[in-house]
Amino acid sequence: MKTLLGMTLLIHLAACAPARPLAIQRPSPPPNPPPEITKIPARPATPTTTPTAAPRCIIREISGITFEGVSFDTRSAGMEVADQAGGPGSQFPDAQSAGKTRGGIAAVNASFFTPEGSPLGLVVADGSVRGSWNNSSSLGSGIWYRAASGSTAIVRREKIGRTACIHMRQLIQAGPLLVEDGRTIAGLDATKTSARIAILWDGSTRWWLGRASPCTLATFATALASGNPAGWPTLLALNLDGGSSADLWISAEVPGGPITRRAFWNRSVRNFLVVKMGG
Repeated sequence: MKTLLGMTLLIHLAACAPARPLAIQRPSPPPNPPPEITKIPARPATPTTTPTAAPRCIIREISGITFEGVSFDTRSAGMEVADQAGGPGSQFPDAQSAGKTRGGIAAVNASFFTPEGSPLGLVVADGSVRGSWNNSSSLGSGIWYRAASGSTAIVRREKIGRTACIHMRQLIQAGPLLVEDGRTIAGLDATKTSARIAILWDGSTRWWLGRASPCTLATFATALASGNPAGWPTLLALNLDGGSSADLWISAEVPGGPITRRAFWNRSVRNFLVVKMGG
């Protein structure tokens, strides 16, 4: 009787006990796949500047004006000022003498000067400051400079100021500006005809230094802006001393040279811009 009662109790307890959950067999996750390698297509090399060009003589006729000069790239050549502290002709009788003495391949007369032979405007030659700041005359409205870092540009005098200028390595203050931002400057003289000397810049590394046959400043500027005498668009152009001071020399080392353009009646000048290989 006790045995039967015990068995009944066990069956009852087993029926009341909660069922044990069965263990669920989860499939193992597959192994992580190897990371994909994304191939970035190689970009074609796109030059950010024009190729460096060797200096060369360029002679062109535009609107009846003959342009003669040297085109060069400041990545392979540069300019410096040959100023004569003793006055015009005290060291260099002409552009050829200044260019050869300074080891250059080309040279032109540069800034204006007073009847006494002093610079008419600021001049910096190899860090030596000479002359005085021309703050009013159109003959000092433009600045060509070369900084100690080697950077070089043409800029309007109001945009740079005297303080910055006196810290340059090389500098010529002259004028008027002929072309700015690719456009002819308004109000230039359209009556006086004279031989012209100018420096042109494309806004990057290309420069042209040279002479134009007798013309007015207005026609000179128009030809510079529209005709591209250097073979590339002119962004800025600065007029240097011309007339009886106009003097151009290009060495035989430059393809297309030699060229010498100096009239026998030319007067001695105060300073020159000299183009040198390697800067």
